[in-house]
Amino acid sequence: MAVSPDYLDYVLEQLEPLGGITHARMFGGVGLRRHGLFFGLIADDGLYLKVDAVNRPAFEAAGCEPFKPFGGDKPMSYWTVPLDALEDPDLLADWARKALDAAQRAEANKGKKKA
Repeated sequence: MAVSPDYLDYVLEQLEPLGGITHARMFGGVGLRRHGLFFGLIADDGLYLKVDAVNRPAFEAAGCEPFKPFGGDKPMSYWTVPLDALEDPDLLADWARKALDAAQRAEANKGKKKA
């Protein structure tokens, strides 16, 4: 799950329009947060964004695929972004906002489960 420095720099540059993006190395990849909210990851020089039942149809319709670090039978709730989004910061920001919304819903659900 290596991430090259050039790819990391490129993704962070493309996400600049969102502002507030931080990153941290984890398990050979890189985790992405915005204002502390985990919304994406980079692994094997691929960008994956948070997906849930609400935004999954948009990712599916765009031909995106789930992150499968443990093989085909255990996909995670992070999906690739459309290739054209990686070349257009404004379009990537739109996809990242969908992921941030999913991350916010996940955080809200965590609070409900604890209550």
